[in-house]
Amino acid sequence: LPPDLPLLVPSCRAKEIKTKLGTLLQKPDSAIDFIIPYPEKPEKPPKALKPSPEEVLQWRDSLEKLLQNPYGLTSFRSFLCSEFSEENVEFWVACEDYKKTKSPIKMVEKAKKIYEEFIQTEAPKEVNIDHFTKAVTMKNLVEPTPSSFDMAQKRIFALMEKDSLPRFVRSEFYQELIK
Repeated sequence: LPPDLPLLVPSCRAKEIKTKLGTLLQKPDSAIDFIIPYPEKPEKPPKALKPSPEEVLQWRDSLEKLLQNPYGLTSFRSFLCSEFSEENVEFWVACEDYKKTKSPIKMVEKAKKIYEEFIQTEAPKEVNIDHFTKAVTMKNLVEPTPSSFDMAQKRIFALMEKDSLPRFVRSEFYQELIK
């Protein structure tokens, strides 16, 4: 994936909306104090990059092919944003970027950011990994290497492959792409 790809994919405000909705449900008297932003329509990648229907059909059986295609990644992320579950794909993208980091200083910075954003308990975009995987990942971060997040990334990939990909393939997002 191009190094600037994360900039091309819009950040989803789903967590912010979810948090505000949760607060509204807990405190109905103060609902007037909150402004719920109108969900923005997911941004679609430029038409020129749109893959052929044949290529899109391959995504049904290969999450790897889907994630390697910039248009596929953007579509998948938009779909997950619509479901308030984009943290898994964002974690996967962050790990891919992390693995390409050459500078040990930058690697430590990125590892810390990924840990704080996705791994630590109560992280803003906490991914659902088991305690063993979390413990191994934390141990790996004592001295970060390009493979520090590999176990967690594989677990999240498997989760997306088993759970998110089938839902994506049944979605309107995907159905539009195979037309």
